[in-house]
Amino acid sequence: MKILVVYNIPKAPFTNLPNDWLITFPQEGKECFEKEEIIALLPEYDVLLSIFSKTVDQEMIDAGKKLKIISNFGVGFNNIDIAYARSKNISVCNTPASVANPTAEHAMALMLCCARRIGELNIKIRLQKESLWGTMRNLGHTLENKTLGIIGMGRIGKNLAKKAEAFGMKIIYTTKESEVPGYKKVDLDTLLKHSDFISIHVPLTQDTTHLISKREFGLMKSNAILINTARGLVVDEKALAIALETGEIAGAGLDVFENEPSVYSKLYGLSNVVLTPHVGNGTVEAREATGGEALSNILHFFTGNPSNVVN
Repeated sequence: MKILVVYNIPKAPFTNLPNDWLITFPQEGKECFEKEEIIALLPEYDVLLSIFSKTVDQEMIDAGKKLKIISNFGVGFNNIDIAYARSKNISVCNTPASVANPTAEHAMALMLCCARRIGELNIKIRLQKESLWGTMRNLGHTLENKTLGIIGMGRIGKNLAKKAEAFGMKIIYTTKESEVPGYKKVDLDTLLKHSDFISIHVPLTQDTTHLISKREFGLMKSNAILINTARGLVVDEKALAIALETGEIAGAGLDVFENEPSVYSKLYGLSNVVLTPHVGNGTVEAREATGGEALSNILHFFTGNPSNVVN
C-alpha cells in the first residue's frame, strides 16, 4: 500500500504503519508538493492524503490510476472535486472530529476579542501609550445574557454552544441537521434579527456561497458581531466591509476569507474587525489529531469499515 501525503503535516501519527505500507511526504524543509509533482507521483499510489488548502481537481484525480481513496486533512472538502472522484469510484473522507473543539475555541476567542475590543486596543496602547487610559474610555461589552445565533449546528456548532453557555449566553440556531435538545431552533432571518453574536459553522456549497450578504446584514442588529471560522465564501466580504464602515453592524471576527491568502483590502483598515490567517484548528494538538483521524479513515477503508466518507 502506497500513501502520498501532499503537505508536511506532523509525522507522529504515521509511525506504526504496517510493514508493507510505504508513505511519502515532501522533503524536510519543503512545505508541500506542487501540483505537477503530485501528478507525476500519483500513478504509483493507492492513497492521496490531501489538505484543505490545496485543490484536488479532475486532472489530479485522473493521474491516480491506482487511486482508491482521498483522505483530506481537514473538515472542509470543497478543495476536492468529490463528484468526479465518485465517478471514478474513489472515496473521499474528511476529519470532522479532530477539528471540532479547536475551531469552536477559536470562534469563542474571536467573540471575546471583538466584544472587549482586544485587537483594537492592543494596537492603540502601543501608539497612544498613557493617553489611552481612562475609566469611561475603551468600553466593550460582556457576553453574559447576550444571544448567540449559531448558523450550522454540527460538531463545531454544538461545541461552541457549550462554551458559550459557560459564559451565560443564550443560544439560538439554524441548521439542516436534526434538532438539538436544549437550544431553540429558528429560521435564518429570525436568527439574524435577534442575535447579538452570529457564528457561522456551515460547509461551503452552492447553497451557502454568500449566504451572508447585503440583505442579511440589513436584518442584523446594529450592535451585532459576526464571527466566521467556516469558509470565507459564505460571507460576501464587500458587503461586510460596507456594513462595518457604515455601522450597520458593530463588528466582525474573521478567520477565513473569500480569496485566501488575499484579504479584501478595505478590511485591513477597519478597527472593528479582528482578522486571523485561517488558524481555527491551528494548534499543535489539533494538527496531530487531524493527521491521526486522516490515517484512521485510510485504515478503516481498507478493513472494510469506511469512516467519514463525504461522497
